[in-house]
Amino acid sequence: MPKQKINKLLIGTNNRGKLREIRSLLPKNIEIHSTSEFNLKSPIENGNTFKENSLIKAKYFSKKTGLTCLADDSGLEIDLLDKNPGIYSARWGGKYGDFNKAIKKVYRELSKKDKNWKHKKIRARFVCALSISYLDKKIACVQSKIEGTISTESKGRNGFGYDPIFVLKGKKKTFWEMQPAKKYKIDHRYFAFKKLRKFLWVLCFQLYKSLIYD
Repeated sequence: MPKQKINKLLIGTNNRGKLREIRSLLPKNIEIHSTSEFNLKSPIENGNTFKENSLIKAKYFSKKTGLTCLADDSGLEIDLLDKNPGIYSARWGGKYGDFNKAIKKVYRELSKKDKNWKHKKIRARFVCALSISYLDKKIACVQSKIEGTISTESKGRNGFGYDPIFVLKGKKKTFWEMQPAKKYKIDHRYFAFKKLRKFLWVLCFQLYKSLIYD
């Protein structure tokens, strides 16, 4: 672990939507770098859980750049589909991570399982694991989730990933219908960041004061 105060942080993702959201959750006095600056492709994610995959990415990108890396692995679990797509959420979008394609696949798979699924509440959750690594050392690894249901159609213009079809428990709009600033305060990544702050406090990692305020 680096002994000095952290003033540079690499965000280990090539997903522009994730990068934008993570930037919004981090303090303004931290110099943020993205993997695109180093022309780095994502490593093979061969873990069996969100935590394992987030740590694989954090260690890989940190070793490649020499920077402390914060990496995310997240996805959608749908109960009717035996918690799929789960850790394969991005891969359901094919080689280029096309989430329009992934959403169409979700609807096809739901119809295969139950042709009347649109008349039922299909329970689902978003899961987010966040890991921080310096070179080959794990500094922290946390996970959070939020419960909701699957919309019968894609709705909205904001967000990314499966946001157009996820309705948070207690809400009527999909994440894609919400303004990003509002969505960022109630989604799975936000709550994972809140857990991460506790680790940073204990580790005296110097980010805790401005990471996320309630």
